[in-house]
Amino acid sequence: MAHVSTGDLPGLEHRPSDSPYVERVYRVEEGGDGAAPERMVSVANSNWELIAWTAEGVTNVSVRGPETRPTVVPMGGRMDGAFGVVFRHGAHLRNLPVADLVDTAVRSPRTTARTFVLAGDEWEIPAYGNAETFVDRLVRAGLLVRDPLVADVLAGDTPLLVTPRSVQRRVAAATGLTQGAIRQIERARQTAMLLREGRAAADVVHLVGYHDQPHLARSMARFVGRKATQLQKPAPDEMLSLLYKTDAEVKP
Repeated sequence: MAHVSTGDLPGLEHRPSDSPYVERVYRVEEGGDGAAPERMVSVANSNWELIAWTAEGVTNVSVRGPETRPTVVPMGGRMDGAFGVVFRHGAHLRNLPVADLVDTAVRSPRTTARTFVLAGDEWEIPAYGNAETFVDRLVRAGLLVRDPLVADVLAGDTPLLVTPRSVQRRVAAATGLTQGAIRQIERARQTAMLLREGRAAADVVHLVGYHDQPHLARSMARFVGRKATQLQKPAPDEMLSLLYKTDAEVKP
């Protein structure tokens, strides 16, 4: 299942988190009065997520890794609701390296309406209001760990007493991606946000640090799968995955 956190989806609610492990929490409530879109464009994303969703009465839980390319997902069938925790750069599951999750997902081998299996143990499926409590339990159990240097580096800080090669190795180990890939993805996501707000492509070039408009166009094709004009005037039967600003540095 692609990222179900969709910015155009009726019933979507999302919030940032104060947890050093959590970037954002979201939920999609059941239903919606408008006509359901025919497809969703899941844009590239440099964070990994824990996702729980119910479709046609069946609950599923999946750990989904970063996505390095966009995918178009047909929106057939009915989704009764979804919940997700987006984890910060640098946080990762000890038994499930993020590098093994890039462009893929691992589904819980057994789920019920209330529980799922992670690392061989049964856990209660968290909710929108208690996501941080669930994350704290993972930390106390030693399953969720964090390398704070990674978040600092991606925010633009220069670490002392750590070699560039060591920094690269730690970023790759904790995120599954290189620093350059994360910055390119986050820049593309920020660009998509600005274009959807109605900003002119020529202005966005300078705001986010592209060389020129052809450079922006190539980035949109690679990471978003849409042209600038398509983002400025989206199709009524299409929606994009959730876009939000992170602390990752986007300028080269």
